[in-house]
Amino acid sequence: MLTSNQNNHPKVPEVVVLRLPLYVRELTDMLQSDKNVVSSQQLGERLQMTPAQIRKDLSYFGKFGKQGRGYPISFLVNQLRSVLGLEKEWNCCIIGVGKLGKAVISYTGFNPEGFNIRAAFDDDISLIGQTVGGLYVQPITELEKTIRDKDISIGIVTVPAPNAQKVIDRMVASGLKSILNYAPVGLHIPPGVHIRHVDPLLSLQSMTYYLK
Repeated sequence: MLTSNQNNHPKVPEVVVLRLPLYVRELTDMLQSDKNVVSSQQLGERLQMTPAQIRKDLSYFGKFGKQGRGYPISFLVNQLRSVLGLEKEWNCCIIGVGKLGKAVISYTGFNPEGFNIRAAFDDDISLIGQTVGGLYVQPITELEKTIRDKDISIGIVTVPAPNAQKVIDRMVASGLKSILNYAPVGLHIPPGVHIRHVDPLLSLQSMTYYLK
């Protein structure tokens, strides 16, 4: 049985939060393979992590199983989805409807997981008014009103690097607290705003360490 301490734990390390979706994905795969129980050893082998690390990560959010019996997979994945807020749907908007923005809008993996891109913005006059992936491209001046009217919680940034900071400043001023950034640039983010960076170049540069 879960004894939740999600709300009263003083601080969950960010690296632990980043690992939770990996657990959810792996556990979901196990369920689809008709597996009902998993040990920290088995989960660790699949994720290339130590059993001790997995047990420590899960302990931040409560007690999920009994020692020696493993974790009931269905229960554990449902609880972790709840911890992550994945039991509900989240509305998103995207700023930047160039090649990358269009590719993100066209990606079919968001909706099944509850992430709905509800609005698209750009400051390019040639793009405003077009329809991309079923979304009407709006001017950035309509950002704040649209965020409010469509109950948008997450912003996605797909603009060129030199424009990223001013776009994110505008998102923050419009009330967004969670931002997914594809622009390859360092950014200044105020306290209380959470940002995740998607930068394939950084990943490639780290991989060459093992190839040199």
